[in-house]
Amino acid sequence: MRGAKIKGRKPEMSDTTYSYKLFDRSDFNAFWALFTDNLVNLLILSGVCQFVFQMPAEIVFGRIVPGAAVAILAGVVVYTLMAKWLADKHGKDVTALPYGISTPVMFVYLFGVIGPIYWATGDSLLAWQVGIGAGFMGGIVAALGAIVGPFLKRITPRAGMLGTLCGIALVFIGSVPLATIFESPLIGFTSLLFILWGLIGRFRLPGNVPAGLVAIAVGTVIAIFLGQSSFNTDGIGVFVPVPYFGDMIAGIQYLFANPELFLVLIPVQIYNFIETMNNVESAEAAGDSYPVAVCQVTDGAGTMIGALFGSPFPTTVYIGHPAYKRMGAHAGYIVAVALVIGAAAFLGFLSFLAGLIPIAAAAPVLVFVAVSLITNTGYAVKPAHMAAVAFAILPHISNFLMTKWGSLMNALRNTGVEGLPALGDSELTAALLMEGAHYEGHLALSQGAIITGLVWGAIVADVIDGRFKQAGGFAIAAAVMSSVGIIHSYTLQMPQLDTITIGYLIIGAFMLVYPRVAPSEDLEHRIIVPDEPDILDDNTPAFDRA
Repeated sequence: MRGAKIKGRKPEMSDTTYSYKLFDRSDFNAFWALFTDNLVNLLILSGVCQFVFQMPAEIVFGRIVPGAAVAILAGVVVYTLMAKWLADKHGKDVTALPYGISTPVMFVYLFGVIGPIYWATGDSLLAWQVGIGAGFMGGIVAALGAIVGPFLKRITPRAGMLGTLCGIALVFIGSVPLATIFESPLIGFTSLLFILWGLIGRFRLPGNVPAGLVAIAVGTVIAIFLGQSSFNTDGIGVFVPVPYFGDMIAGIQYLFANPELFLVLIPVQIYNFIETMNNVESAEAAGDSYPVAVCQVTDGAGTMIGALFGSPFPTTVYIGHPAYKRMGAHAGYIVAVALVIGAAAFLGFLSFLAGLIPIAAAAPVLVFVAVSLITNTGYAVKPAHMAAVAFAILPHISNFLMTKWGSLMNALRNTGVEGLPALGDSELTAALLMEGAHYEGHLALSQGAIITGLVWGAIVADVIDGRFKQAGGFAIAAAVMSSVGIIHSYTLQMPQLDTITIGYLIIGAFMLVYPRVAPSEDLEHRIIVPDEPDILDDNTPAFDRA
């Protein structure tokens, strides 16, 4: 009989001790996927800091990279113990939560915090100090998400939160790396080919090798043959992570002296802890139920530890747990990633890889990240809310234009052009308007673009659902923020009743008042808009009805 073949095996008893294996064979494939994500992030942030913000290698590879490794190691210790605790509690195998540097938030810190300081002062050391100060303060905000996160998540439509992130993804994470690919097409196109095949098309490569790893490797080999890659071992050495308490305090002091930087810092960290909530929820849907509050505190603490040791960049739970769960991974894959990243950072191999791997080889991975984020947003929100997502993207296009116009003016000055007017000069603004370039409008939209995108995405989503009270509330909140300079202004100010603020008040008043007096039949049925898809049922009533 079939049962007789199981010789010597005792039937399972309720008091059988379960032992969770940290490492499993399935961790190997999961390791390569997560390692590639973290490696690309470290290469990009080190490249931008070194070559765009002119930070010396001593800061980039001696402070930032080791600090990021410390943050990753600290978080992985917690998430490994958490996985073991959960497995022992339920007596079954679980997959540890993936963890690392948050890609979208990393770009916001690069171009929303560190970049503006460097461009305004030309001081790369100060830019780094402000970065780690912002990282520490941002870690506090992320940890506080355990308290306020549920409320913000409850009142903010997902289309607003994800839509403003899509704006960042579109202009900074997607279009800029794509331009890099077209600047080095032999390298970039070949690397992009494997991203299209394996990550977008989702077709298997021989041996089930991760497509991101192949894309970077093939691009690097081509760069070596073209002479566009270097074998520079000067940066290899021992980089012991040490705390930079004095530098961090100097950065925090600069933040409080220039509080407008908090307008970038706070909303992006709010996004970060809400995204942690979403990712932990996705893990629960896949069968592994982790405590959300502990995860948010862990992400915040990891970010603060990284900042103390020199890294400005926030860490977070990654979005891919269900995929790693399907691979059968345990906790070994995050442990291996942390150990390899730590070894590479502390021994200077990241410096070597930064010279070896060209940006055009890694850029396709970032293009995929942007495309994936926007595509996943399309699945995460209901079809009718895509209008809100599109609306939330628009302020970031203005922010991108303002950034590039500023870069153009700086480039002209650096090439010796004299007598240039400054951006904002009245004659230049009038001349730009004659050419169809709306400088003043783009300037207003660019200031506080993250919050502006979120607010407009929320207003549009709430109007679509007929939640007029919430839409009016967001409009009134926007009026208050505009009045004191949180949005649409370069700096904080005493309350002012300018025309933008009045515009928000008009929208808020209409949303709060008109639905109360509108004919009930007008709120019971939707009208047909010619040449628009029928996403909304004509008989879908407003949520708020008199």
